Order: sequence, then C-alpha cells, then structure tokens
Amino acid sequence: MAELTFKIAERDESELILEYIKKLADYEKRLDEVIATPDDIEKWVFDEKQAEVTFALLDGEVIGFALYFLSFSTYIGNVNMHLEDLFIEPEYRGNGYGKALLKELGKIVLERGYGRFEWTCLSWNKPSIDFYLSIGAELKDWELFHFKGEALEKFVNE
Repeated sequence: MAELTFKIAERDESELILEYIKKLADYEKRLDEVIATPDDIEKWVFDEKQAEVTFALLDGEVIGFALYFLSFSTYIGNVNMHLEDLFIEPEYRGNGYGKALLKELGKIVLERGYGRFEWTCLSWNKPSIDFYLSIGAELKDWELFHFKGEALEKFVNE
C-alpha cells in the first residue's frame, strides 16, 4: 500500500515550487500569466517568509503541493490561512490525496490557532467547487478584485 506523507518545502526546492505553480497555471489556462522565477520564490517564501509551501509525497515522490499565506480578519480579530494554490498531479486525482492535503493544512490552522482556513476557486472550475462543497466548505458571496501592471500604475498616478 502506498504511503502519503507531507513536508514543508525548503529553500533548495524553489524550482520545484515554481514547477508546480506552472502546472496549476496550465490547468487553469493561465500559464502565460506566470512571470515568477525561482529567485522570486526564494525571496518571498524563504527570505521574507510571506508564504509557506507543503508538498504531498506518495512513497517519497512529490505528487502535489499547496502554497498558502496569512491574511488578517478584522471581524474575528485573528489571522486566516489563505490557500493560494493547491495542485495534485492529474494521474493521482480521485484517490483522496487532495482531501488529505487539505486536512494537513487544516491541522496547521488548528495547531497554530488561526481563525479561519480560506481559499478562492475559479468560477468555471465546477469539479473543484463540487469537491469543496462535498467536504463541508462554505461558498461565500465575495467577488475577487485585483490591480496589476499598467492598470495599477494608471490608478495610482491619475
């Protein structure tokens, strides 16, 4: 029987983290938007400690990852773990590994005393939405907005 384990990523795995970011972006049909480099990962994840990464390993081989960071909720007066990326290799999906990785992250939330565990999902990704609802997650009525690049510069400088 295969053994699923988890480990927190280390600095020398920055390229592997980026590889998994690109795999997720490809799945989401947004690979052309990835401009991050291994140096960016090293700086922001390991030097500045602005995010963490957990790998899922099956018999010692990486089959997926999760990248997450903290946000603050004024309503509850506590930090939240915000899951930015979750990806399991396609050939390993449907075996409970994604759910096990979410549970591992949930344990971190509980152990560290965070207030909430939250994430977003692309509105077209019905398989993921259905999965999240099936495990008891709530779908909130928030819309995500963001600025980047020229639009941000134009806004700031007008």
